[in-house]
Amino acid sequence: MFDLFNQISQMLSGPIHGLAYGFMHIPLLFSFFLGLVGAVAPCQLTSNVSAITIYGNRSLVDRVPWLHITLFILGKIVVFFLLGIIIWLLGNEVNNTLVQFFPVLRKTIGPLLIIIGLIMIGVFKFNKSIGLIRLPDKLKDSYIGSFLLGVSFTLAFCPTMFILFFVTLMPVVLTTSYGVLLPSIFGIGTSFPLLLVIFLIWYFGASGAIMKKSRKVGAITQKLAGGLLLIIGIFDSLTYLF
Repeated sequence: MFDLFNQISQMLSGPIHGLAYGFMHIPLLFSFFLGLVGAVAPCQLTSNVSAITIYGNRSLVDRVPWLHITLFILGKIVVFFLLGIIIWLLGNEVNNTLVQFFPVLRKTIGPLLIIIGLIMIGVFKFNKSIGLIRLPDKLKDSYIGSFLLGVSFTLAFCPTMFILFFVTLMPVVLTTSYGVLLPSIFGIGTSFPLLLVIFLIWYFGASGAIMKKSRKVGAITQKLAGGLLLIIGIFDSLTYLF
């Protein structure tokens, strides 16, 4: 299964990879295009499709959740920025320590997508509160939830992403006067597919289009999106857990 994702990744990333190295003399552009390559890395491919499914569905059913999307992307940027700061301050020695955690974190993404998919389908319904915490919107639709989702998706490193960030980007970071900014630009690049899809939904006036027609159709669309996330989560789990 990983080989399949890897083949798709190589097919999509080839032209962008060449473009990225064409801008190696301009670190800001190099970091952005390298982020685009990272967006189609095997581990990020399922994460990006999942994010597009989640926020694309919300945009079609209701309206574009710009703040949720911004916080999701901010979560990604914060992770890359902090990792970059750590390497920038401590040097390459820290790589060996960090790499031990990424395989474990990567394995949690599949089950997380399955849970989100089941919630969207309606298998899990949080209509009751536990203690002082009310679960309905605070877990599923909260702003902090969008931020943490971005964080968790970003920590899903695989060998390809590790090479792109730590082996390819970080030497440029360490040798550039404003290198501390480059990991954040890389993070924006990894978010570009999501931004593009949401922008197209907004630009063509499709925001809330389904809700305008029928709430029933909107509910069906949400269930279909949940089903897609469930399938992605199952394939992701089969790829990285077994």
